[in-house]
Amino acid sequence: MNEDTIRLVTIGRILRRRWRLLAVLAVAGALFGYGTSVLLLPPRYTAEASVLLPGQWEERELLTQVDIATSSAVVDRAAAALKWGVDGTELQKDVSAKADDGNIIKVSGTADTPERAQRLSDQLAQQFVTFATRIAGGSTDPAADTATEALRKQVAETNRRITELADSADPGQTVEGVQARTELEGLRTGLQDAMKKLEEANPAGAKASMVVMGPAPRPTGAAAPTRIQLTVGGALLFLLLAVAGHLAAARVSRRLRTEPEIAAALGSPFLGTVDVPGERHGHRPASHGSRARLRRLLGTDTPWDAPTPQRSGDEAERRLRYRRVCARLRDQLPAPRRLLVVVPEGDEVARLAAGQLVAEASGDPQLRVVEVSVDRPIVPDRDTESGALAVLGAGSWTAGELAGIAEACADGGHELVGVVVAGSVRTRPTETAERLPDDATLTFAVHGHATGDPA
Repeated sequence: MNEDTIRLVTIGRILRRRWRLLAVLAVAGALFGYGTSVLLLPPRYTAEASVLLPGQWEERELLTQVDIATSSAVVDRAAAALKWGVDGTELQKDVSAKADDGNIIKVSGTADTPERAQRLSDQLAQQFVTFATRIAGGSTDPAADTATEALRKQVAETNRRITELADSADPGQTVEGVQARTELEGLRTGLQDAMKKLEEANPAGAKASMVVMGPAPRPTGAAAPTRIQLTVGGALLFLLLAVAGHLAAARVSRRLRTEPEIAAALGSPFLGTVDVPGERHGHRPASHGSRARLRRLLGTDTPWDAPTPQRSGDEAERRLRYRRVCARLRDQLPAPRRLLVVVPEGDEVARLAAGQLVAEASGDPQLRVVEVSVDRPIVPDRDTESGALAVLGAGSWTAGELAGIAEACADGGHELVGVVVAGSVRTRPTETAERLPDDATLTFAVHGHATGDPA
């Protein structure tokens, strides 16, 4: 199995074992995204108007027109015409332009309502056409444009007058009539040639006749990011952060998982591994309080990266493991054999294994179970015990926590004679476990933060 497959399996395990926590975090992320859309990023609307540029235009010329459409000169004029109480500098962040196919410049305006966005884009397109036309005409003065238009009208009037004079001339074939008509036609030709040369001298004027292709359509939906996008994005962001946090925590985790590591941390010999059926008893700690109930509700009361329970044999095979541990204790300790069984508080698998170990011992050795807090471990003082036996689950505790338990045993005068590691297993679906006889189960005491003499 390659590294990518391992990562996918790990992520799948996180989703399967932490789905409640991930669901809560996803809802929190969705609320965060919704709140952001309400408080920080309210809905915005964008309208777009199209401006047609007749004639032949090169790509660099179109890009120049795009820059002109969003220039401060055009935006300032649009802001003055709108009279919204904002200047061109503030308005410039809400406008944009781009060149489209067919010599079309599309100018866009963004505002907090569809109506304002439509007005902004229409006004921007109008001011762009006016400003670009003046630049292409060689003058930005409105008086110059008026003079040019008046000159064109005067030329048209002169042509009309020449036609009238030619018609009113002597229709005969006299020399004077023919000469007059010839001179009038010469004047007409010269005037037309002059106007043609004037237009050819300023070819940009032909390109200046830009046309706004109708008013901008009123937007029907908000511009990105929309409220739905922010809500979904917030949920996905929190979900990804939660998964990444689980992976990072697993990478830096110092919990011991193998039997040799656990035995070395406690400084005691390893006596064996016992099995606890996972389906029947589960892995949840027997803690109480609102915090514990919240952890059970979110599914964080058990390690998500604990190995998947392996399928075990029948009840007889599991009991055989406990009996072998008891036999090793009998061989190791002289009579009378009394031991204090130390179980970390919150380790439900270890607690169940200790109880089963007491039942299988049948009084030899005599075992008394004590739960010890890993935060402030305190073990009862030695009375008649020959030593202490540590029973704990794999992959739940760090070397520092186990070292603290070993020190607490030494402070109480108990010598650790061995370590038993308990693991959760899956039973066979067809298995019919035999119930232990009543006389085989011994009563054992469980102490929470024991500080005094044994009960």
